[in-house]
Amino acid sequence: MNYYEVTFTYDTAIEASAVSDILAAELGEIGFESFTENEQGLQAYVPENLFSKTALEEKLSEFPLENVAFHYTSQLVESKDWNEEWEKNYFKPIRIGNECIIRASFHEAEPGYTYNIIIDPKMAFGTGNHATTYLMIQAMLQLDLTGKELLDMGCGTAVLAILAKMRGASRVVAIDIDEWAYNNALENIRLNHTEDIQVALGGAERIPEFGQFDVVFANINRNILLNDIRNYTQSMKPGALLFMSGFYTEDIPAIQAECEKNGLELESFSEKENWAAVKVKKNS
Repeated sequence: MNYYEVTFTYDTAIEASAVSDILAAELGEIGFESFTENEQGLQAYVPENLFSKTALEEKLSEFPLENVAFHYTSQLVESKDWNEEWEKNYFKPIRIGNECIIRASFHEAEPGYTYNIIIDPKMAFGTGNHATTYLMIQAMLQLDLTGKELLDMGCGTAVLAILAKMRGASRVVAIDIDEWAYNNALENIRLNHTEDIQVALGGAERIPEFGQFDVVFANINRNILLNDIRNYTQSMKPGALLFMSGFYTEDIPAIQAECEKNGLELESFSEKENWAAVKVKKNS
């Protein structure tokens, strides 16, 4: 099948990743199937027979965030082996020490890892997410999750939810606002034989349906985190831990301030390639 590749850039003061998240969700409603995020914007792919410039222009004109000017180019990409393209250009196995490897089914198996997670991301797992994924997995590997109840908020491919279940969490809930991510999460959960993970489509408004948690992971972006920390706090048991990533090291003070407003205490942070992850605790 042939696809149109549409490359978007933005003129805005809003963080590019926040615009990309919402743009991908909007484009998914008019047939776009997969996305690659970068520092400048977004590459989006739609089957040739579903591409409508009129529908695209309408979506951009009705974009829910104000003060965003879009620029885009489009080109027809002839049918190719997308798995090969991803293996060659985008998705490489992610290795965290000797404990965990995340690979696609088209990668050869590598023995010697405690946790071998298979993720078939198709084209929505951009390399820009590798540093934050690494940080969050690294944090999870340091926890004793046996018997814990865990929320993976903004689950994407559900890699964190899958690892949590492999590490003995008694109940795992994965939530994402993007329908493509929701369906891909279900697919990856089946691939890893962790079918008892609960997956929900939606945003933070869905959290109360699932009760209280011992641990919450949220790998999203700065603006969404700042808006939703209060929702995470309400879902946390006394003494629960919240891990967040998807923002830069210079954003830590803003994240910390919002946490403190909601009764959460910053315990530690880690960083990789200027991306940050924080660990905070609810004391009461």
